[in-house]
Amino acid sequence: MDTQTLAAVLPLVGWATHSGLLAQRLAAARRDPLTGLHTRAGWTARTVRFIRRHSDAFVVLVDLDGFKTLNDTYGHAAGDAALAATGVRLANWCGRHGIAGRLGGDEFVAVIDLHAGPQLGDLGRALHRPFPHAGQMLPLAASLGSCRLADLPARTLPDALAAADAAMYAAKGRATRRGQRPASA
Repeated sequence: MDTQTLAAVLPLVGWATHSGLLAQRLAAARRDPLTGLHTRAGWTARTVRFIRRHSDAFVVLVDLDGFKTLNDTYGHAAGDAALAATGVRLANWCGRHGIAGRLGGDEFVAVIDLHAGPQLGDLGRALHRPFPHAGQMLPLAASLGSCRLADLPARTLPDALAAADAAMYAAKGRATRRGQRPASA
């Protein structure tokens, strides 16, 4: 290859390499490294498109119960294992019928077309099964709140998240008043 051709090709190779690395970093930024789920930004972008295509979509919020106690009792590695187990269970529940994400901390979110996908009770049962860590089975519990977008006056994602959040905290409050662990709403 002559010098002029090489001088013309090298910047193109550099830009192509740079573009590839940027694409990888963007994809990584939209995935939570611990759970493999979409981050808040990645989930939101996909969900906005999803709810345009699925008129009967449900938004589900998940908050792990007793997460601080789990961390304090068994250590942060156990907390990480609980988050990873929750991510796997939520992603499996959504399957190809929805999108799962981690909002941050011990809060997760999903959107699903319940006509084609599993039932909400299935998720509640999955999130109340113990998970393995360091040779023992540790307890896992979660509170769920959901909102069917078709039930809202305005079918917007912020309104659906607010309604699901209110339902989740209502479920936590009912369970606490009964002296039980929080359950799904």
